[in-house]
Amino acid sequence: MRTELYDIFYSILCAAAVIFASVRFMHMLQLESYQGKMYVKWLSKHKSADAVPYLMTGVVAVALSMCYPFFYYREGFYELSDMMPYAADAGYLLLLVFIGFAELKKPKVKPFVVTGRIVRLAVVLGLLAAIFTVSELLLQPLMSSLGGILLVFLLRYVPGYSLPLFVLLAYFITYPVESAVKKWYFNDAKKKLGQMRNLKKIGITGSFGKTSTKFILGTILSERFNTLFTPSSFNTSMGVTRVIRERLNADHEVFIAEMGARYKGDIKELCELVKPGIGIITSIGKQHLATFGSFENVIATKSELISALPEDGAAVLNGDNEYCRRMADVCSCKTVLLFGLDSSDLFMRATDIRTGENGSSFTLSTSEGESVKCSTKLLGRHNILNITGAAACAKLLGMSLEEIANGISKLEPVEHRLQLIPGPVTVIDDAFNANPEGVKYALDVLREFKGRRIIVTPGMVELGEEEDALNREFGRSIADAADIAILVGKGHVEPIREGLLSKGFDPDNIIKTDTLKSASEVLPLYTTPGCVVLFENDLPDNYNE
Repeated sequence: MRTELYDIFYSILCAAAVIFASVRFMHMLQLESYQGKMYVKWLSKHKSADAVPYLMTGVVAVALSMCYPFFYYREGFYELSDMMPYAADAGYLLLLVFIGFAELKKPKVKPFVVTGRIVRLAVVLGLLAAIFTVSELLLQPLMSSLGGILLVFLLRYVPGYSLPLFVLLAYFITYPVESAVKKWYFNDAKKKLGQMRNLKKIGITGSFGKTSTKFILGTILSERFNTLFTPSSFNTSMGVTRVIRERLNADHEVFIAEMGARYKGDIKELCELVKPGIGIITSIGKQHLATFGSFENVIATKSELISALPEDGAAVLNGDNEYCRRMADVCSCKTVLLFGLDSSDLFMRATDIRTGENGSSFTLSTSEGESVKCSTKLLGRHNILNITGAAACAKLLGMSLEEIANGISKLEPVEHRLQLIPGPVTVIDDAFNANPEGVKYALDVLREFKGRRIIVTPGMVELGEEEDALNREFGRSIADAADIAILVGKGHVEPIREGLLSKGFDPDNIIKTDTLKSASEVLPLYTTPGCVVLFENDLPDNYNE
């Protein structure tokens, strides 16, 4: 049988192999924002595809190990029986490494990021794997019976055949530590902000448009102020905490925090950190219904920003959105400003709007009678709506309309948010996200282009019980805007197809593919110079079927 030295050395190798093979599950946990219940929900949907390969590693190892007692008592097979535990160990290790490499080669929509939390999770995974591997040393008395031998081998290889749950176990073990770490970083960032008494702090939230509005406002305010805004989609409490601790300095005059939410209380937590003096709500619509539970919870969560504003603060609200407008009636802060395109009682409004393939122009007007002509590279009416919200905030902070217009002229498309990529075939990259309102805006932009119009989409997710109905409506809208529809995946596209067909869309112009890669491979069959292709949504890896 194996020696103690062998087991100790092997346990180290096994710990490394388990960590390597667990990268997929740690990645899914990361994509689910380290929410244990969301990870379990993901596992329940992928149990066969993701659990079986790992289960087989343990089954093979246990089966080979059990050959040891089977051959031990048969004359002439003693040497073979002595080799079986080593063969089991080698097979187990090699299968884990093989699965790890296979997962590593798969393309990722959103890459796996090795953060401090992931490192701590991996360390616990490795320690657990090592403990189970050397369990044989501690359970030698059980090896006197066949049942005892089976139990020992089952324990030795438990990390392999239950790896998805093993990651969950490590998550629960590290949870108290992670909570303490998060609290310390959170309080440190909060203290830093509290020391910067002259810093103007702005919070932005909304069901859609918040990231674009953040970049627009940051660009406009930079015409006068030294402005810091959270990069990319850093909109969670830990993301904003990190920006404050690593990037905010004494020279900054304005700090803009995007505030995202998937659960009730998320924005309240962000407001506790930032303590904004100005709150901008870009929109309220149906998004993340699967995690919020209801549209009422979406409204209540977005309201957390308004409730957190001080009495001498200011709320900047989308006056064209009925749910945002209602917040004006219950807002306790001194100043409430409405912005928009369609309503008449707005503080900041855009009129004379002209949109096209190369950008937009409009007149920006205030309720005080001031106005200025503006032009931007950004596509679509919805981006003009976002601009009016940012302009209202800039005016509140004392900027002139001329300064604001100058900032608007410098705006660049935000990556993956209706980003125009010119060429023989024009590409509109709106891959970052998709929600019922956002897809309508994207299709409005698509309609403005000449030539054959093609959409590539996997549909919308996280819409709870309304998901199928909303994707069906998405399909009906596509029928009015596109000539070719390439539908990606399985779980979310059938309602889109039904919606397309209900509007008389040609079935031959509906193409279904399993992955975005395969969609890109068939795309050249339907494109010619002058075509335009809209990539609408690109689901992260945790939504792949």
